[in-house]
Amino acid sequence: MAAMTRLTGLTLLALLMLPAAAHALDLAGIWQADGKPQRVLKVRKTAHGFSGDFYNLGDEAPGAPRNNSVSTIVLTGAAVGFSLDKAQGDFLGQLSDDGKTLTGTWKALYSGVQPLTFARAAKKDEWVIDPSPHKVQFVTVQPGVKLEVLDWGGNGTPLIFLSGLGGTGHSFDGLADRFTGRHHVYAVTRRGFSLSSSPPDSDANYDADRLGDDVLAVIDALHIQKPVVAGHSIAGEELSSIGTRHPEKLAGLIYLDAVYQYSFYDPTVADLSVETATIKRDLGRMFDLQTDAAAMRALIADVQGALPNLQKALDDAAEATASMPRTSGQAQKPEDLAGNRIFDNTRKYGPAKVPVLAILAEPRQCGKNCDKPFMQKILAGDAARSANFERASPNARVVRIAQASHYIWRSNEAQVEQEMNAFMDGLH
Repeated sequence: MAAMTRLTGLTLLALLMLPAAAHALDLAGIWQADGKPQRVLKVRKTAHGFSGDFYNLGDEAPGAPRNNSVSTIVLTGAAVGFSLDKAQGDFLGQLSDDGKTLTGTWKALYSGVQPLTFARAAKKDEWVIDPSPHKVQFVTVQPGVKLEVLDWGGNGTPLIFLSGLGGTGHSFDGLADRFTGRHHVYAVTRRGFSLSSSPPDSDANYDADRLGDDVLAVIDALHIQKPVVAGHSIAGEELSSIGTRHPEKLAGLIYLDAVYQYSFYDPTVADLSVETATIKRDLGRMFDLQTDAAAMRALIADVQGALPNLQKALDDAAEATASMPRTSGQAQKPEDLAGNRIFDNTRKYGPAKVPVLAILAEPRQCGKNCDKPFMQKILAGDAARSANFERASPNARVVRIAQASHYIWRSNEAQVEQEMNAFMDGLH
């Protein structure tokens, strides 16, 4: 009887302990990691375990997606692991005994392993995910493809921001609302990234003109009349696509450190992305022209004329990759594949047929590498490219800001804002 009583007591004790153990291993809730950038992990309990959403707060940077879903968060004992669904980012760590911290490491494809600790946040201590005063909507630009569009409101000439590769419309949080006194301000997250749709990574889905058509589709869907479109970095190709093909839709274009071969082609410069994309596109048309001998001869001449630049670009790429460290062969994510297809499908654009402002980081911020031969080559290329752009673009005002970063509106916010306002005021 005593033995049975003791067994019953132990069983009861075990049963009483189960809720506490389950609670200790329950990851559901808000987890926050302080640092630059600050990170937030929102965890939900599912029928099969845990899932969530991952956020970077503050400035975005390459390899730091603003908002990414996490389909599966694995909890094995006290070990916790997850991988972002659309972008590179893997966390491996341990849940503390008290269930209040996740301590481990963060790894992205193009950066080393970094220590990272999340703390479970009480409701009163939760950080604001997105304090910027915008509305968010999703606009269909093609069957099955919706883009995230941010709307800050405002009055006056519409202004649309487009981010660089890997960025989102949120890249301009903190800047966009500075213009709402004189403009109705929007920003668009391109296809393939963050909350926008990710169609298959085919050439057709990520061609430069297809991306330009997405911007035009947003303009039409929201009944935006004659906007100014401002784009950073890779968005220069979208600016040039719409500015050369549909100038009647625009009031002007603003290139935010976005003048590169893919936005303004200089035939004296060999660029791997533009040369391979052009030749691939031309070769794909070759046999469709068999019934038109003259057109086929003209296309063959175009391809032959492009071969010297292609050979130079290939030689440069081989030299550049010779000293690159070996990578682990880590599988690429949907955002990586979208980026690859974008660079696979650039085009040769000439001057846009609308008023243009180009604000360039020149000479760009280069830190300790300024005197290195490879950096001197980059800086010389920047100067030659901007000079050619200025000579060939009668509608363009070119502003050079010395020692600015590529994210030029962050390193030199006041000057960028002043130049943009002066340009847009002059369009009236």
